[in-house]
Amino acid sequence: MHVLIVDDHPLFRQGLRALLSALDPGLETTDVSAVPDVRALHAAGYRPELVLLDMNLPGVSKMDALRDVKALFDEASVVVVSADEDPTLIRSAIDAGAAGYIPKTTDATITIQALRLVLSDGIYLPSIALDALPEAPVRVVPPAGSEPGEFSPRQRAVLRCLLQGKANKVIARELDMAEGTVKAHLWAVYQALGVNSRTQAMYRAHELGIFTHPSS
Repeated sequence: MHVLIVDDHPLFRQGLRALLSALDPGLETTDVSAVPDVRALHAAGYRPELVLLDMNLPGVSKMDALRDVKALFDEASVVVVSADEDPTLIRSAIDAGAAGYIPKTTDATITIQALRLVLSDGIYLPSIALDALPEAPVRVVPPAGSEPGEFSPRQRAVLRCLLQGKANKVIARELDMAEGTVKAHLWAVYQALGVNSRTQAMYRAHELGIFTHPSS
């Protein structure tokens, strides 16, 4: 597996390389310090399976850094590793398709657990984001006769891809369906969960314990 580290602090990149070696000695890592370097790797044909991204990069806004990297490597799991612990930013990153958000204050043991979860097709949310959820999120009414969390097989497949941080076009390609069909399934999933956005779906799925285990 190839892992790309994007961070403008050399010492932190070195620390992540050491951590990844402890996670799996077979992992191959490449590290760069800015989005233009990421573009150059993409142009050269480099395709990582996992990207660890610090959004505080020179010359680009935080969310644009995430969107740019997601657009370049749309099939990779992109995990934000950041010193910024603002719950609103964390939710925005997840809503933009991040497969997880690991604050830089997280200790090594939890970081390894978080990465293992992502590598098992899960998604990691720090407790600070879960604790900061509004007490009464906006909800839509589930369809008549259904309960929150009830899905058809195709809806379940789409939800699994959503929880992996995959963009709609990637979900469409992997599940061999039109992008409009993906959007229709997502709408149905939101209805079944009683939410109205990707971020709310993520938290609701965690609340219900959906896909807690890789075999789910």
